[in-house]
Amino acid sequence: MIGGLSEHGRLRRVLVKHAREAFVSDEQINGQWQRLNYSAPPDFSRAVAEYDRFLEILAGSGAEIVYLPHRDAVNLDSIYTRDASVLSADGVILCSMGKQARAAEPVTQGHELRRQGSRIAGSIAPPGLLEGGDFVWLDARTCVVGEGRRTNAAGIRQLRALLGESFDDLIVVPLPEYPGQHDVMHLMSLISPVDKDLVVVYPRLLPVPLRMRLLERGYRLVEVPDEEFETMGVNVLALAPRECVMLNGNPATRAALEAAGAAVHAYDGLEISLKGGGGPTCLTRPLARAE
Repeated sequence: MIGGLSEHGRLRRVLVKHAREAFVSDEQINGQWQRLNYSAPPDFSRAVAEYDRFLEILAGSGAEIVYLPHRDAVNLDSIYTRDASVLSADGVILCSMGKQARAAEPVTQGHELRRQGSRIAGSIAPPGLLEGGDFVWLDARTCVVGEGRRTNAAGIRQLRALLGESFDDLIVVPLPEYPGQHDVMHLMSLISPVDKDLVVVYPRLLPVPLRMRLLERGYRLVEVPDEEFETMGVNVLALAPRECVMLNGNPATRAALEAAGAAVHAYDGLEISLKGGGGPTCLTRPLARAE
């Protein structure tokens, strides 16, 4: 299953890794969280409970949920399944991670996807770097990639070659340096499409050329206020057009989405999202969306 190449079509199939399999135990968390640059050690039992609630929202959307198993080769960050791969018209493209501690994730994710019958279209090879959080489909023929610490020019060149003739426009935007509490500045830290004409953005850091392209395409911009940026108000996962899931604790962004006609689901994510710097888009690798 590939389905519609967008970030807003109805979610049909999605790859996840439960906190139980990624975090394993409080002992494993205590041995890894500092070197992975988490803001604090997640509490294992609370993380499992938070993740179960998050899965209830995904399951309620009707999506088929595909689970990654525990693997010793990867660490806590493997809970953020989006980053290790990109979806293309020809199948899954396995990434090359800009965060060295996550280097094993594309291989382990690719192994499981092959086992479950997904088609692998290719891989990004060093010195190329590409992370899935830096790649967004606006529609089936238009995509955006952010160039920064996690994704470099060599990785983008390889991505172009692997995408072949499946796209009309690949928009490359430079990502800003941002001294936030986490070491993550992905494109999806700044933009999350919710419908073909609705997108959540953080205006202070959104590259001006990308903002102009969005406005030219007729998007309505839901602008996240400064006080909701660090709490991941931008990180919104579309379950279907104008139906989405986001973190609790971002009331202004939620109200703006609802005013734009979106149905919003929310979950508590202190342990699985805020401490590790990964919201609902990071926790999921969509494998198929409805056209």
